[in-house]
Amino acid sequence: MAHVLEPRAKTLSEAGAEAPYGLIGALDPRMRIVLACVFAIVTVALSTISALIAALSVSACLLLLSRLPIRRTLKRMAMMDSFIIGMLLLLPFTMPGDAIFSIFGFAASWQGLWKAVEIALTANAVILALMVLVGTQEPVTLGQALHRLRCPDVLVHLLMFTIRYIEVLREEYLRLRGAMKTRGFRPGTNWHTYRSFGYLVGMMLVRAIERSERILAAMKCRGFSGQFLLLQDFALTRRDYAFALMLCAICAGLLYLDTL
Repeated sequence: MAHVLEPRAKTLSEAGAEAPYGLIGALDPRMRIVLACVFAIVTVALSTISALIAALSVSACLLLLSRLPIRRTLKRMAMMDSFIIGMLLLLPFTMPGDAIFSIFGFAASWQGLWKAVEIALTANAVILALMVLVGTQEPVTLGQALHRLRCPDVLVHLLMFTIRYIEVLREEYLRLRGAMKTRGFRPGTNWHTYRSFGYLVGMMLVRAIERSERILAAMKCRGFSGQFLLLQDFALTRRDYAFALMLCAICAGLLYLDTL
């Protein structure tokens, strides 16, 4: 299943590697998911810049322990930042407080600037930790770990099928776009273009429904009864407990630093 993420991708946040390396890759997947959630909750609860910088430093240390390619990982982080940069730029102008400067009559406040910095640090710390602790797992392993954590089977199945067939739908979209190009279609700002893209989306939905029916029939022929079959056995080790204790202690230290 992991081969459909992108060319040569085997995990959710890494491509071109044979397996997750370092200390992080040797930890129990269930423990990594739980610790990622704990760290994310603690980081979101922080409110001081110093504590958030410390949380981001912890995420960076986890990145080094995972031995993920730093440049590629930071590039993916930049893609996430591009979604919130607009909000961060507008926040100083929309939050009341002490003015720093004004542009066309709109004053930027120190309070808005600090809030924007706080949001940026929080988002980057949480996303980086999730990419290291959860994103380094293969999709099948992630699904089985979520099932062992008593997540609903429907949600686990939905996650597995989404990861498995999102690339299939992308290939179907590329085939349809290729067919449109061979027929001389050139997009523009006119009703013909809008109508053509509407037909494209409709055809994608129709083919997705047809494919889902064929997949369901194939699964029933193979004895699928709605139960999630486990292929791996997970066992907690001393290394898992030691890492969990260390990260929990760090989270407690972050909360204490936030109160200073």
